[in-house]
Amino acid sequence: MRPTTSRYPLIWRVLDGLEAAAARLWPRRFTRATPVLMLAPSLLLVLLLVIGLVELGDSSLRELDTSTFRLSATWTGANYLKIATSGLYWTVIWKSLFGALVVTALSLILAFPYAYMMVRTRSGLLRKLLLVALFLPFFIGQVVRAYGWLIILGNQGVVNDLLGLVGVAPVRLLYNYPAVLFGLVQYMLPFAVLMLAPALTAIPAELEAAAASLGANWVKTLTRVVLPLARPGLIGAGLVVLTLTLTDFAMPAILGGGSQDFIANAIYDQFFRTSDQGLGSALALVLVAIGSLLVGAVFTLFGAGTLAMGRQR
Repeated sequence: MRPTTSRYPLIWRVLDGLEAAAARLWPRRFTRATPVLMLAPSLLLVLLLVIGLVELGDSSLRELDTSTFRLSATWTGANYLKIATSGLYWTVIWKSLFGALVVTALSLILAFPYAYMMVRTRSGLLRKLLLVALFLPFFIGQVVRAYGWLIILGNQGVVNDLLGLVGVAPVRLLYNYPAVLFGLVQYMLPFAVLMLAPALTAIPAELEAAAASLGANWVKTLTRVVLPLARPGLIGAGLVVLTLTLTDFAMPAILGGGSQDFIANAIYDQFFRTSDQGLGSALALVLVAIGSLLVGAVFTLFGAGTLAMGRQR
């Protein structure tokens, strides 16, 4: 019999060539610097963010000259004074802050049973359906979903058509504050589920069975076993939803019809409608400050949850 000879796969030759080229470009004596090299892109992005914040800070201290539509050459606190003394901006800030808190609470309430069912169900088909329903909105996009709600909730939309069949007059379901909050909850729900699912997966199902064997009903098991152990996931999900909602632009603009602006919409108006970059920059820094204070308060009161880089205590 002729001995069989195995060919050296082409992909292996390519990988060997790449390894040899990498060894010449990055010798072994540079191994200790490898983590720094891998961290370089992230550091570059952080540096660009810092530069952007510095530029915003500089612009926020310059007042717009309405005769030339140029920013003043000297620093002044007029933009911040205008924000502090304007009832309009206080209303916008309050709407944004209150809306972010309400959306966060509702998203967590709705996301927890969804994530729990997805993790605990024994049906593979049901789990796949829940996963598909969870990830499908990410392929549609926020703006498309918002316009979808215009079709469903509009004066000539599906909901009002169904109400008309039973003799109910058309109801205005859009261009108000509840419509914006509704759209934001629907948009933020997948993010909350994705943050909660790993935390619930880490809770052994045997703990719930043990609690039931000791006489605990499902309410006690939920409140004394599942929720305390899922606390890091709840905190992480809450922080993600809170910050995304606070800075959202599309839902207030589309579902609010321009009458229910959040801070991001007010910033957009100053930059692109009135061309007041100074006031827009001041509003942007106010938004950064509010978000940072909220996140800091959550970290102080509840910890960082699943966003922490160390072990949870």
